Amino acid sequence: MPDDHAAPLPIPSAAAYTNEPVRFPPLHQVDLRTEAAAVTERYRNQVISQVNDSCLRMAVFEEAYAWHHHPTSDELFLVVDGLLVVDIADGTQFQLGPWQSVTIPAGTVHRTRAIGRTVNLCFEELGAETVFVSDPANSP
Repeated sequence: MPDDHAAPLPIPSAAAYTNEPVRFPPLHQVDLRTEAAAVTERYRNQVISQVNDSCLRMAVFEEAYAWHHHPTSDELFLVVDGLLVVDIADGTQFQLGPWQSVTIPAGTVHRTRAIGRTVNLCFEELGAETVFVSDPANSP
């Protein structure tokens, strides 16, 4: 389980998340394993590529991400390495290992928790708005 006494993850602002640049243009071959291995931070979430109005993000992180929701964008999480727990504000919990996925509907308050170093891919609307919440039990 994550260490509750570790320094909190450096969570980007909602604006930074929305404006994350696309790393690779179309017709560019990307080795996702190499990209993940190059991450040395405890948290890195980057837009790898754009597909129409959506994007492929790759998150490499440890510990927990803040409670939040995306008002207009579903998110599909696909774990490629490690163990990702997705907590929903209503108490539902998903534990995803390699090659397991779940789709979180737009507006659903959730958080992700990495158990050890975890690499997951996320498919969502490019520039999806993120709304952080301090009390998930009393959120939309």
